[in-house]
Amino acid sequence: MSADSPDETFVEIVRSDTVWRFEREFLESNWTCLFGRGCKGILDHDATELNQGCCSLGAHFGDGPAGEAEAMNVAAYAAMLTPEQFQYHDVATATSDGIFGDPGRTHTRVVDGACIFLNRPGFAGGEGCALHIAAVESDESPTEWKPSVCWQLPLRVDWTEIDADTEMATVRRWTRADWGDHGRTMKWCCTERAEGGEAYAGDDQVIDSMADSLTALAGAEVYVELRRRL
Repeated sequence: MSADSPDETFVEIVRSDTVWRFEREFLESNWTCLFGRGCKGILDHDATELNQGCCSLGAHFGDGPAGEAEAMNVAAYAAMLTPEQFQYHDVATATSDGIFGDPGRTHTRVVDGACIFLNRPGFAGGEGCALHIAAVESDESPTEWKPSVCWQLPLRVDWTEIDADTEMATVRRWTRADWGDHGRTMKWCCTERAEGGEAYAGDDQVIDSMADSLTALAGAEVYVELRRRL
């Protein structure tokens, strides 16, 4: 295990073939998800009333075999959803592509301007991600049911190859720049303190509030060490 990086921007933890680097300031911050509590969304205008959060775009899966496996995993859980849990259940079962937005199964379908899994305001089964709702109702972690990009948000992982046997995983907050061209037109980005300051008013630090996501991402051993260091 190495010491923290000299500028203390990151906490660095070495485990076998992976060097984990965690953004200290964000994990120690009181950022909190404002979904359903004033989130303005990621469109080019304030879309608070839509209650879409980050779900205006379909969820993209990873590349290669890992991405294919993740897509099939999500599809398997989606098949377990009932019409009472999943507002667009009929849409998902009406075509051969099902929940996917393309034949290659690289991302989820967008329906009426948002991800197919997003239950809209007023739906009797509950607003928000149908997969998330069903996981909670089954007493299981949403990290098992949802696409990884969804349960990781607003955390982002940048993978870098150090050598043939070792990778570096830098875990940090998403920034406006990470959204690419879409980021330039977004009205609001909750992780940017200057414009999303209201999101930095949670009751707990991110290291605690996102414990499930951090554990699913890096493993229990790394999370315990990270928690001790912070």
